[in-house]
Amino acid sequence: MHNDITHDSGEGLSPTLERNIQALVARRRREQQAASGQDKVADAITAFTGSMIFVYLHLALFGFWIIANLHWIPGIPAWDESFVMLAMIASVEAIFLSTFVLISQNRMTAAADKRADLDLQISLLAEHELTKVARLLTQVAERLDVKPDAERDLQEAARDIAPERVLDKIEETRS
Repeated sequence: MHNDITHDSGEGLSPTLERNIQALVARRRREQQAASGQDKVADAITAFTGSMIFVYLHLALFGFWIIANLHWIPGIPAWDESFVMLAMIASVEAIFLSTFVLISQNRMTAAADKRADLDLQISLLAEHELTKVARLLTQVAERLDVKPDAERDLQEAARDIAPERVLDKIEETRS
């Protein structure tokens, strides 16, 4: 028998899991396509500046600048012996790069917040459904006059949980 819950061990993934993965990939693509041009530019700059190519490029450029202005390369006149221009360029670059990184981080944080909200909603739904299953199981056990070994645990699982109270308790313990 093969359905959304079971799977052939040769396949590796159930059809449900495969469908969920494809849905998430499609959603990420849509979100990337819906990003503004400015966000795409900021993300591209952040991706490039976070690469080793960027490091090597700066190492070569700044290394040449420093070596040339220390008069270590014959035939090349120094143009910034006090390195003031180099410091100014590096400072301005740092201002812009940190801004691009913050823009990208803000977008990533917003996406992470959406995923966290989704995770919370799914967890609350799963908890609610499991509570219903525990109640039903308790009723079946009572009807069959069966005393479960973990009756106390089953009764506890059948109780509704108030998410707001859980959050309040977490906040109390942090204080």
